[in-house]
Amino acid sequence: MNPVIRYIMKTKNSISITTFTLIFALAMALGACNQVHSPGKPPKGEKEIKLPCSGKHFAGDKKFFRVNSSGESLDQVTSKKKALSNAKGEMAGAINSTMKVLGDNFVESTEFNNTEEILEKFVENSRTIVSQQLIGTKTVCEMLTKTKAGKYKTYLAIELPGEEITSAIYDKLKTKEWLKVDYKYEKFKDDFEREMEKFENSN
Repeated sequence: MNPVIRYIMKTKNSISITTFTLIFALAMALGACNQVHSPGKPPKGEKEIKLPCSGKHFAGDKKFFRVNSSGESLDQVTSKKKALSNAKGEMAGAINSTMKVLGDNFVESTEFNNTEEILEKFVENSRTIVSQQLIGTKTVCEMLTKTKAGKYKTYLAIELPGEEITSAIYDKLKTKEWLKVDYKYEKFKDDFEREMEKFENSN
């Protein structure tokens, strides 16, 4: 039983009916705030749209970065190129955001005096490597449609293993002259995995 309601039941004889009613309503409202409700049916007059190559199955998790996108064109090949370009752009943004957090963690764990400069170099190097790694993205879902306007529309989802990103970035960073600390790969990987878990929970 809700602890607030339990307290009310014990003391209801010493408070007025009006006060009891107000407190009871408040307790019920607070209980409702903690419940998770399903979205249910769309509002009247509206229809739910389920996009191809989207949904939980194609969302990122703690092992893979995954994004989905679409592209539209009068040309079939161009529609796919647009979809792939859009998806890679979204993925680059997601990975770079994660790298920024890892860079902050890295700087905090060291004793550099020029922390801002080091962080800037860390992020800059990470972005370069991410751009190179995006070439190896894998398409895990693809659908080609034709709109009423006669245009081709490509839906797709791509993924990239988080571990490949981690290894590539760490291997590159450890060769840099400005990285003069013994920054362990396991520490870097642990931080990365924590951020991947956050990424998974956000989807």
